Amino acid sequence: MSSALAISMLSGCAKNEEKSDKKAESKYETVTTDDLKSALKDEKAVVLDARLNDAYNGWAIDGAKRGGHIPGAKDFSASWINCEYDDKENLEGETREEVLKEAIENKGISADKKVIVYDTNGKDAIEVANYLTEKGIKNIYTYDANEWINDESLDMESYPNYKMLVPASVVKEITDGKVPEGFTKSKDIKIVDVRWGDNKESGYLDGHVPKAVHINTDSFEPPKEYVKGIEEWRLADDQTLVKLLLDSGIKAGDCVISTSPEPMAASRFAVICKYLGVEDVRVMSSGLVGWNQAGYELSKEDIKPVAEKEFGVEVPANPDWIDTIEEVKEQLNTPDYTLVDNRTKEEFIGKETGYSYHKIAGRIEGAVFGYAGKKNSSSVSYYRNIDKSMRNADEIKAMWDECKIDTNKRLAFMCGSGWRAAEILWYSKVMGLDKTTLYSDGWIRWSNEGNPYVTGEPGK
Repeated sequence: MSSALAISMLSGCAKNEEKSDKKAESKYETVTTDDLKSALKDEKAVVLDARLNDAYNGWAIDGAKRGGHIPGAKDFSASWINCEYDDKENLEGETREEVLKEAIENKGISADKKVIVYDTNGKDAIEVANYLTEKGIKNIYTYDANEWINDESLDMESYPNYKMLVPASVVKEITDGKVPEGFTKSKDIKIVDVRWGDNKESGYLDGHVPKAVHINTDSFEPPKEYVKGIEEWRLADDQTLVKLLLDSGIKAGDCVISTSPEPMAASRFAVICKYLGVEDVRVMSSGLVGWNQAGYELSKEDIKPVAEKEFGVEVPANPDWIDTIEEVKEQLNTPDYTLVDNRTKEEFIGKETGYSYHKIAGRIEGAVFGYAGKKNSSSVSYYRNIDKSMRNADEIKAMWDECKIDTNKRLAFMCGSGWRAAEILWYSKVMGLDKTTLYSDGWIRWSNEGNPYVTGEPGK
């Protein structure tokens, strides 16, 4: 794991004050449902969902009767405006204003368009509308989405597997002993906190989701010399991974909720759990940003797991979740397989390695560039919103279309050593893509073992 990611996981900003439940006073005209329907068909109009991305993805939260978003609506969450974010200490070196300016452009919001912003609490839409007004957007209206949601004749759109990303509010209910009805078929729910380092150096003892057992990332990818003179952090063998889960109190029939200050780490462990055969695995969305923004308390208790003796299934029960280097070599040039390289463009073309401990720059010939972060090898900013929630699926698909990535094929996501690609794989599953996998060992193993590679822009 890179030092930059470790810093990102250990650092945090001050907790935002909990928002008032009172509805905000509006200076914007409210539109009707018929007005909204017309706007959804109008190229000179943009409809924005100002709620948490968890609601947009599919969760019925904050009292809403149905989850998901109005079909055709784009997302611009009020959370993005006031979430924890350090303008100076972040992986991409971008201010909040720079990040949100790009979001405005990506969603086609401009001064010449009619903009309708909706929510269900009477606050979020006004907060977003006020922000956009400050940016020169004048033709703004609001809409109470409860009118649409409560009308069963009107469709709502959710991601096929939105439940794989769990809102902080739902995790809070679970930690309070109030498991939402129908949340899982599993008898036991296990919460983990995934970070690099032991309980103390990782920051776990400084604050974690209550009841979460600490998982040191070195326990599933221990540093080891695989190639003479070169230390790597490859994924451990299956038996070591199973022992880690058992020692952590996890068996195949459990529901595991993976949390972390860094969604990348939570996703990395979640993929391992699915690969081995845990039936129900979730990732808490937004890292700890959403948890802190809601005003929930973190625990400093050192939770000791009760070890299990039997995992319950033969491992790996789901081998298709992770491709070996041999499987990549075998499938790389076949027509129904695409190796997606989720690194920075500089790493992809061989201008830099991305890692202080790795010296070889380049890419696997035949791999297709698929975005991750802009500048930093620990970033997946192209796949996230500023509050560390998942970027909306339409924008992710648009990136893949630009890269000529065909989602009908089997997609194997890779990066340097599996971290960035694991988060992107998780989002692909949320989107309903069932033929996606992780090439876990990534560029570092490929290049260290002397396999062929290329540099430069493809086709040049």
